[in-house]
Amino acid sequence: MKLLTRSARRLNPAVLRGALWAAIAARLIRYRLKRHGLKARVPRPPRLRPEAARGVMGVLRRLDPTCLERALVEQAWLASQGIKRDVIIGVLRDGFESGPAHAWVDGTSFASEATYVELHRLPPRP
Repeated sequence: MKLLTRSARRLNPAVLRGALWAAIAARLIRYRLKRHGLKARVPRPPRLRPEAARGVMGVLRRLDPTCLERALVEQAWLASQGIKRDVIIGVLRDGFESGPAHAWVDGTSFASEATYVELHRLPPRP
């Protein structure tokens, strides 16, 4: 079996479709959060193979979304792969005076779970 070069792996159609969906979803959720608050919904991802996660996560690293935007897009991606996880919103253990609130996907950021006190959970949409 021939090994693919790094650039060939990046050009994988599934990875590119995942990246495109993540870019659109990140932009849309930013607008929708401003307009609808926590009732905002991320557009459903297309049916893609698990390797498309490379494109999704790569775009999320490069676009610099807020932690809530990132968590909601990541949650939608995971749900499309059959992994149901809540988004958690929390504050530092010292309270709001020591820093802003933070959001993360449950089970993906253990540092956040140890550093922050949970305030609210957003379950994945059905």
